[in-house]
Amino acid sequence: MSTPKKVVLAYSGGLDTSIILKWLQTAYGCEVVTFTADLGQGEELEPARKKAELLGISPDNIYIEDLREEFVRDFVFPMFRANAVYEGLYLLGSSIARPLISKRLIEIAAETGADAIAHGATGKGNDQVRFELAAYALNPDIKVIAPWREWDLTSRTRLLDFAEKNQIPIAKDKRGEAPFSVDANLLHTSSEGKILEDPAVDAPDYVYQRTVNPEDAPDTPEFIEIGFERGDAVSINGEALSPATLLTRLNDYGRKHGIGRLDLVEGRFVGMKSRGIYETPGGAILLEAHRGIEQITLDRNAGHLKDQLMPQYAEMIYNGFWFSPEREMLQALIDKSQEHVTGTARVKLYKGLARTVGRWSDQSLYSEEHVTFEDDAGAYDQKDAAGFIKLNALRLRLNAMRARKAGK
Repeated sequence: MSTPKKVVLAYSGGLDTSIILKWLQTAYGCEVVTFTADLGQGEELEPARKKAELLGISPDNIYIEDLREEFVRDFVFPMFRANAVYEGLYLLGSSIARPLISKRLIEIAAETGADAIAHGATGKGNDQVRFELAAYALNPDIKVIAPWREWDLTSRTRLLDFAEKNQIPIAKDKRGEAPFSVDANLLHTSSEGKILEDPAVDAPDYVYQRTVNPEDAPDTPEFIEIGFERGDAVSINGEALSPATLLTRLNDYGRKHGIGRLDLVEGRFVGMKSRGIYETPGGAILLEAHRGIEQITLDRNAGHLKDQLMPQYAEMIYNGFWFSPEREMLQALIDKSQEHVTGTARVKLYKGLARTVGRWSDQSLYSEEHVTFEDDAGAYDQKDAAGFIKLNALRLRLNAMRARKAGK
């Protein structure tokens, strides 16, 4: 790869990305633009601006943006229309954030005339794949720098030595080994590494940062009503809310009731298995409510087809193929399925669980007169079932006759 002249760095303001910033300047002698995204991680972002300025970045080359609404509206909500879960459990909180960050990196590169982008993902994880696949899908000519795959700062000691030599401030709590690493955004918190690496050992309760222990949650259940339009949540208890505000509110409910905890050993795209502790309080409630409203508004076969395709869709997101043609094709199918997914789901929140206990819609396919155990006034002729059964049994009877003829 030719030496880049200007690089847009995904910059958190933390120690690792600050080291990367200085390393880019020293290793490549290039101009650096920093991009810090507010995806609802719950941290102040202005310190990132001051840190970048301290490291010699001009104010014009520092981008700090609030992307929470775009994140939920254009990435989280489309994913939840599919009820996407990876390996049956994971709500893809990290996976769905990466394409948005890459999108802005590419856009800022175009705005500033940069010829490269850089990220702080390691060479062992999935994020390097997600960042770079998204980047190349949006700009096939972009250069991508992944310092963890290039430099010789292979230990914590070397990283700290580099920081000290280059006058990068080191917080006191960074001197020792961090007990685990954390990734957070409005949808979830992910913790992994160090004390969590042995999958046979329970995760300490202090790992959980976004939810109370379900055992300590209120002893009285709480009921909320979530309104949907065309598959997207639009209100809570009748109050219309923006996408990010709605997810924030659901997070508050989930935190209070200890909802959305997950201890998972997953199969990474790069080949190894890893153990992660995930908290997705609002997302867990949203998934339950969405499935609840789909139960009465989605055609049976359409719903079954969605469920068959969902694992493929979830795997595309997990593996970093958000901007792929196959994901976009599936998204069109999923969005078509949501045309009538409008209505309200009533959800019970209690001791770590979210459970749909009621659902109603003007678009409902549920017909009480057809399913009643009382007199249905001719809405359904039960005699019709005999012919239906005989036709569906025909091939089974023919198979049985053949087996009997063969003496089996």
